[in-house]
Amino acid sequence: MNGKTRHCPATITRWLTVFCLVLANVAAAENFPQGRWVDLSHDFADDTIYWPTADKFAKTTVFAGETDKGYYYSAYNLAGAEHGGTHVDAPVHFSRDHLSVDRIPLQQLIGPGVVIRVADRIGEDRNYLITVADIERWEARHGNIAKGSIVLFDTGTARFWPDPEKYMGTAERGEQAVAKLNFPGLSPEAAQFLVEKREIKAVGLDTPSIDYGASRLFETHRTLFAKNIPALENVANLTDLPETGFTLIALPMKIRGGSGGPTRIVAFVPEK
Repeated sequence: MNGKTRHCPATITRWLTVFCLVLANVAAAENFPQGRWVDLSHDFADDTIYWPTADKFAKTTVFAGETDKGYYYSAYNLAGAEHGGTHVDAPVHFSRDHLSVDRIPLQQLIGPGVVIRVADRIGEDRNYLITVADIERWEARHGNIAKGSIVLFDTGTARFWPDPEKYMGTAERGEQAVAKLNFPGLSPEAAQFLVEKREIKAVGLDTPSIDYGASRLFETHRTLFAKNIPALENVANLTDLPETGFTLIALPMKIRGGSGGPTRIVAFVPEK
């Protein structure tokens, strides 16, 4: 070893440490549990469903094609409201000085998930309120919801995406359309039960709002957010999940001070 290649013991130790970490990561990847990943997110496009009063998603082209240097290049500008498509509602959305989307702890958006199915209870009037009794029926089969769970409700609404009239009751835009919204939601009493009796980390639905379509006071939002419990809305593909035994990961865009943000939600279902 000549003078140009000689390294002090501390440098060698650092290299060995990095090398061992790389090997550990490779081994972890090889030993990762077998199973399947389920994408619970709708994609963002021109037909993405937004609240009637919110700005819809817009994608405009900066450049797409061959450059004068002979290679392909594409880039786009994006715009739209925080609350639309698959997204998270941060507690500050309805609770002053509570967590904004960038401050929600990651561990609150990652954890064991459960799915409670209520699609068979929803009639022609889709303004169904999920009740404590709905949760207790699920628990009669599976046991009490464990502390720290992320609870998802499958109302069957996702099958209507992206038809806004079928999905949320109206395709109209503007303030006057809000009165025509019609879709299921979680009752304030059920929200209170989940927060106080089951100590959940987060809750989600396959609808545009955690409150039902006809709500004007948004009591469920207020109940959850007062306790810093975030809500996932417009969740997709819940029919692809078992009712228990999976891990949920919901990572929103990290918007400083934001009241919500577009979110990629996925679930890992291990092989049995």
